[in-house]
Parts: sequence; C-alpha cells; structure tokens
Amino acid sequence: MPESTSHVTAHVLDAARGVPARGVSIVLSDVHGTPVADAVTDEQGRVAALGPSELEPGVYRLTFATGAYFAAQHTECFHPEVLVTFEITASDQHYHIPLLLSPFAFTTYRGS
Repeated sequence: MPESTSHVTAHVLDAARGVPARGVSIVLSDVHGTPVADAVTDEQGRVAALGPSELEPGVYRLTFATGAYFAAQHTECFHPEVLVTFEITASDQHYHIPLLLSPFAFTTYRGS
C-alpha cells in the first residue's frame, strides 16, 4: 500500500461479515461542520487520502455513511451514520481512525 500523504486516514471493517467495508463514504469536517475532505473506502476498506497533508491542531469529525453501506448489502442497520469526533494535538503526528462496524453496533480507536 502506498505511503499516505494525508494527515488523517481511516479504515472500516465490517465485523459482522468479517470483511473490509468497501464503498463507505467518509466526510472529514472541522469543529464547525465545514467539510474539509471526503473519500470512499477502497476494496480493503481503507482511505489513504482524506484531506491535506497537514491540519491545524483542533477538533475534527469523521462522518461515515453506514446506512448507505448496509442498504447496499440489503441489511437493516441501527446507525444510519457514525460520527467520530477527535482532536488533533500535534501537527507532526499521523491520525489513523479505524471503525469496526456491524448493523447494530460500532467501535473505534486511534490506530497507527
């Protein structure tokens, strides 16, 4: 996989099916809700290019379009979207945000 040049990257795994979640739309926005970037997960459920190579320290949000993903799988889900709010405290660090997803639950953490 090529080295990312984005300050923020993401990875979505469909924990119910045991596969990467391909085709999940993700929007990166600032604390005010202004979109900074958007992308769609690839065949491995990854987004390596999600915004600029550097973001100012502050609070940001990733919005994952989980309802559309599950609708494409013909699967009912409880969360039509997942919103992950996080804080960038160091401009020299990379921020990777994995999302483990199932139709009725999710979890996330700061990855590497």
